[in-house]
Amino acid sequence: MFFSIIIPLYNRPQEIKELLESLTKQTYKNFEVLVIEDGSVDDAEDIVNSFTDQLNVRYFVKENAGQGFARNYAFERAKGDYFIIFDSDCLIPADYLEIVNNSLAKNWLDAYGGPDAAHPSFTPVQKAISYSMTSPFTTGGIRGNKKSIGQFHPRSFNMGISRQVWEKAGGFIITRSGEDIEYSIRIHTMNFKIGLIPRAKVYHKRRTSLYQFYKQLHFFGRARINVYKFFPNELKAVHFFPAIFTLGVFFTLISNIFSWPIAILCNVIAVLLILLIFFHSLSKNKSVKIAFLSVLASFIQLTAYGLGFMQDFWRRVILKRF
Repeated sequence: MFFSIIIPLYNRPQEIKELLESLTKQTYKNFEVLVIEDGSVDDAEDIVNSFTDQLNVRYFVKENAGQGFARNYAFERAKGDYFIIFDSDCLIPADYLEIVNNSLAKNWLDAYGGPDAAHPSFTPVQKAISYSMTSPFTTGGIRGNKKSIGQFHPRSFNMGISRQVWEKAGGFIITRSGEDIEYSIRIHTMNFKIGLIPRAKVYHKRRTSLYQFYKQLHFFGRARINVYKFFPNELKAVHFFPAIFTLGVFFTLISNIFSWPIAILCNVIAVLLILLIFFHSLSKNKSVKIAFLSVLASFIQLTAYGLGFMQDFWRRVILKRF
């Protein structure tokens, strides 16, 4: 199997350096790398070119149009039997391609996704964010999980598709805002075999601050409604959970301000959730600091997603302003 690894890039030269360094350590060597500079001001040409003696890497520059169309640009130029998409803020374990190659040989998948995890080098904030995005106590519990609710939808930070999928389904039709969800659903409708490769994990940095994480998750909430425009039936009950959680937080605050009797029950529920997240994170990360930050990150994840979801649900579903 010859793999084409596709990495869209926008003003993140240091990230691509770390990602390419991780790819030089792959135990499976039959692959190429395509880096698509999507109209960056701070480009990474020199950094990418410094790896040409270690990797089969090609560097392209195009006008800024978003990560979805940058990936399409790479699909058109890729030589591989199978295309693998990574976000630029990922680190790839040395045995990643070997795991994928062996898995596809035993159980063919036309498209796959893999989970993400926190690398030991990540900051406490990054580890807390990683926890919140994979925790069973947040919506992260349905990502990269064998027991996920409904169909499994690969996400573009760690996703692979066969050349046959590209030839039949084409590329991304949304360049931002839920483009990977729409693409995954479209692949499903064409009856391709899709699944999770549980051991094909990447170390995903995501955001370096809680404020950046809030902005990202607010965007994700809005993106879910963007996908609704293409697939109305894919708006499931589980997608409303962050909005319900957010309304519950506001109700708890108001009930405490006005000393409503129900405030006691709301406070008990809130404390129980905080303790569950804290001790679960503590058991996984072995750090009180990360456990505390995990509580903050989890609440930020749910409320930011919930607010973004409600904003565009009201505008695009209720008012029908597309």
